[in-house]
Amino acid sequence: MAEVTEQIVREAPDIEAYKLGLMKSAQALQAPTLPDYQIAGLTPQQTQAITQGQQGIGAYQPFLTAGGQNVTQGASTLGEATGVLRNAATQTGQVSQPIGQTQIQNYMNPYTNLVIGQQLQEMGRQAQMQQQGLNAQAVRAGAFGGSRQGIAQQELNRNLMQLQNQAIAQAMQQNYGQALSTAQQQQQMGLAAAGQLGNLGQGIGSLGTQMGNMGVQQAALGQQAQTLGQNDINFLYNLGAQQQKQQQAVLDAQRATAMQNAMQPYQQIAFQSDIYKGAPSTQMAITQQQAATPSPFQQIAGVGTGILGLAGAANSLNKTGGLF
Repeated sequence: MAEVTEQIVREAPDIEAYKLGLMKSAQALQAPTLPDYQIAGLTPQQTQAITQGQQGIGAYQPFLTAGGQNVTQGASTLGEATGVLRNAATQTGQVSQPIGQTQIQNYMNPYTNLVIGQQLQEMGRQAQMQQQGLNAQAVRAGAFGGSRQGIAQQELNRNLMQLQNQAIAQAMQQNYGQALSTAQQQQQMGLAAAGQLGNLGQGIGSLGTQMGNMGVQQAALGQQAQTLGQNDINFLYNLGAQQQKQQQAVLDAQRATAMQNAMQPYQQIAFQSDIYKGAPSTQMAITQQQAATPSPFQQIAGVGTGILGLAGAANSLNKTGGLF
């Protein structure tokens, strides 16, 4: 019958008991509740910056609209100024023409002829009175109808004609001079009015230019205001971001601390297990044999095996200093 050998290898009792204690301690531990990850929320500064940023969108539009209106109005005003200057140039060209007979005739006194007629009638009446005086003298002298009377009559008529021509010429010259002076005055007034109209056109053009420049400045002001507002919002948001970063660091530190506290029992058991793994091993062997009566050769072989086992055990005891 074949020999059946059962061999059980075990730790030293105290080490085996310590190992079992570690396993029981590990089994007794409950699975820890790990802390959740937390994200720091937006700070009041960030919320305020976002709100102001949303409110500031399109803040430049009123400036841009007003600027555009002023630019358009300025262009329209420049157009009006161009029309005024064109009219002033036309008027200047018209009134600066040399004064002609037609213009002088327009300013002639219409009553001159009437006055001349009355003067001529008066002269004729006086000449008639003189004629009557000459006739009376000729009658008294008895020379009526004679040569002397004829000479005197011719002289009287010649003087009358000369006086009448002088009166007509003087009246016409005076009327012409007054008409020319009036035409010249009107021409000067027209030139002055044209000059004033030109100055007015230049003033309107300057006003249109100023309005256009003001519109451009308003648009630029809107852009600048938008930029400055965005700078303030960015600065405010960055301040909030720094606070958010600090809050996030606090949350991360709290989670790391809670995590460390939750894992500390496991780390302690793992530390003890590492110590156990590094300790020298001490084993004992229990051998049970069931066999038929051995032959002399088997008995000799068994004695030899026992001797080798005792020698190994003795060697182990010498190295560890004992069983326990």
